[in-house]
Amino acid sequence: MDVELVRFPAESERLAGLRASAVPRLLLVEGDVDPPALADDAEDWIRVPADPRDLQARLSGLAQRTAAAQAGEPVLDGDGVLRNAGRWVSLPPVEARLARALLDRYGAVVSRTTLVARGWPDDAPGRNALDVHVLRLRRRLATVGLAIRTVRSRGYLMEPVSERRAAADPVVS
Repeated sequence: MDVELVRFPAESERLAGLRASAVPRLLLVEGDVDPPALADDAEDWIRVPADPRDLQARLSGLAQRTAAAQAGEPVLDGDGVLRNAGRWVSLPPVEARLARALLDRYGAVVSRTTLVARGWPDDAPGRNALDVHVLRLRRRLATVGLAIRTVRSRGYLMEPVSERRAAADPVVS
């Protein structure tokens, strides 16, 4: 995934064209200029001059987010922000660990045992803790078009919600 570098504000016209074409772009904000409001998940910015490592980290993160978005798969970053279909939701630590386990096997079943081990790596929670956190996670994920389905006697799986199903039942099981 190629990311275009755009000097801001010097290349504002070019930026408008890249935005219209949904091309991933990293804005190189010059001087004391305020950075613009980000247009979408295919855009990020960094103030120049920038450390080459910081620049590379921004480029890599942007390329990863846009590639995953184009592939139609949700992305969970290291800060617990889950992005899907141009929307995002912030997840608390336990829910982020559960979401990571489900995303690692996106569209496939993840056992309760695996979720407990990933959600609470240092100790075992109470009997109902997983159920409570899955319920909370379901509610959060519904806002970004994702659902957690229960597969009886096997575990859970994460998948996209169809628009028709989302309108009928935003918290699915």
